[in-house]
Amino acid sequence: MSVHQVHVFISHSWAYSGHYDTLSRWIFGQSWRIGQARIDFRNYSVPRNDPIVNAPNVRTLREAIYRQIARSHVVVIPTGMYTHYSKWIGKELEGSLAYDKPILAVDLRGAQRTASVVGNAATKFVSWNSASVAAGIWDLYYR
Repeated sequence: MSVHQVHVFISHSWAYSGHYDTLSRWIFGQSWRIGQARIDFRNYSVPRNDPIVNAPNVRTLREAIYRQIARSHVVVIPTGMYTHYSKWIGKELEGSLAYDKPILAVDLRGAQRTASVVGNAATKFVSWNSASVAAGIWDLYYR
């Protein structure tokens, strides 16, 4: 049996941290095995206590986000409508493209609309549950 360490960046807006908290708990809060592989998901998201929360300018914000994404294997983005309003989301999408990182779009449960900016950039879509999120990350990592 092999162990795969997978670096995951979860997009978030601290104003809507509930989605991030749930995804983080699902992905990093339990042991995962898919087939014969044991998966060690590692959190490469921007932490709450990181100084970029109060970045002095757009350049500093972009560089900090890009640094985290560059070290990640997969970027996970919930498709909630708040993505249209987050200055971080655009930087995260640009960083994912710049570093050729696949994007896993997670459709929020009960969402009537999805953010087209995320949908247009997504490599893969999954539903809002822990097993589909973990399997989606694995699929994009192992592609």
